[in-house]
Amino acid sequence: MRLLALWAIPFATALVVLGAPVFRGRRVPVALLLVVAGAHLAVVASLWIVPTVPVFGGWLDVDPLGLTVLTITSVLFLVTAIYIVGHVRRDPPRSGRVFAGGLLAFLAAATVVALAHHLAVLWVGMEATTLAVAPLVFLRRDRRSLEATWKYLVVSSVGIALALLGTFFLASAQGGAGRPLLLPDLIAHARELHPAWLRAAFLFLLVGFGTKMGLAPMHTWKPDTYGEAPSLVSGLMAGVLTTCAFLGIARVTEVVAAAGLASFAQPVLLAFGLLSLAVAATFIIGQGDVKRLLAYSSVEHMGLLVLGLGLGGVGAYGTMLHLVNNSLAKGWMFLITGNIVLATGSATAGANRGLIRTLPASATLLVLGLFAVTGSPPFGLFLSEFTIVRAAIDGGHPWIAAVTLAALAIIFVGMAALILGIVLGEPPPAPTGERAPGAVKESSWLVVGPVALAAIVLMLGVYIPGPLQEMLTRAAMALGGRGP
Repeated sequence: MRLLALWAIPFATALVVLGAPVFRGRRVPVALLLVVAGAHLAVVASLWIVPTVPVFGGWLDVDPLGLTVLTITSVLFLVTAIYIVGHVRRDPPRSGRVFAGGLLAFLAAATVVALAHHLAVLWVGMEATTLAVAPLVFLRRDRRSLEATWKYLVVSSVGIALALLGTFFLASAQGGAGRPLLLPDLIAHARELHPAWLRAAFLFLLVGFGTKMGLAPMHTWKPDTYGEAPSLVSGLMAGVLTTCAFLGIARVTEVVAAAGLASFAQPVLLAFGLLSLAVAATFIIGQGDVKRLLAYSSVEHMGLLVLGLGLGGVGAYGTMLHLVNNSLAKGWMFLITGNIVLATGSATAGANRGLIRTLPASATLLVLGLFAVTGSPPFGLFLSEFTIVRAAIDGGHPWIAAVTLAALAIIFVGMAALILGIVLGEPPPAPTGERAPGAVKESSWLVVGPVALAAIVLMLGVYIPGPLQEMLTRAAMALGGRGP
């Protein structure tokens, strides 16, 4: 019953919001978003305490990997819902109905992805996330947001089509061995799967869902989409959408590992991981827009996720820990960037120099976020990145560790140059006869969410709660790896 409620409540609420005349215009049903987000997180929390039973014949179920993704989704959605309270007071969207309905539909779709143990249902959920997000990217309804929306839809549609072909190939590999495309049956009968079809399925699903993740070279939609979407939407895409897409790759990796074909999958994963790091390091240098900077940072971290998966062993645990850390840190950074855009109308360096004088709280959180997303101690991303590098050394691949560290160093320099310049740089002189702008009092609604996320990411750098560590270890073992 709880599994049904998790996706049915936000889906039904989205239908009500989109169809009810009372929600027309710019009014956003903020209270409704908060109630749904709070109820969703409460049900997810109960799944950590009290086990549940599969529904629809096992098509929807909870396992460590899915529960990790589901928890990330629920936490980030609640934080975003709190942030929206302050956001709509400053910048109400043109259509409150589309805004709230799209967010709720996205929550429902992401929940289906996290719970799906039938890989066709997972594919449907991923396609639904694309359709739910597209109107949110186009909220400003100008030429640039239209272009970004079309680019996102076209590239994502190609990716999701390739993932569909991969799903068909996986069904062909299965033949009559167990119930079609049901994850437990695929794993139980993995040795009976046709190796050639399984290899083809892995490659198509990796490229298809990798496009949704933003792995290089399929990342081209990210800078424009993250740059033009409202910052809170970009945060959900970077923290939740990419995490759901990674889950699709993780599911087929589970099957491949169980079939004894890890030696085929690992070099491919390593190649995509290293290429993504190289592309991110190349394009981060010289960026002048914070949102586009964070888009390339997301490409970097998607590369780290598949790199750890490809290294195996403790690298799989590093990947799972990095999945949590990156999602929360990206949500934190995009919400803070949203505060900057609300105050100045732009996320570019030229419009925001001297931010520490005008937005001291957001500027401080932005600098802390810089050190978090670049993997600096004591934040959680340092621990997860260190674990992945350690896996490369332990696995006899010191050159991978060296390349990874070099890319991370370049990325740190590129990100620090822009963000520190914005925060600490000299603002442009005020026009003659006008006083330089002073510090602006920032709404608590716009700061409390990022502060909460920052606290969690900091905590995960020094202490990982026992239940979380056990869950991540079990997920890593399902992926063919091991715990720390």
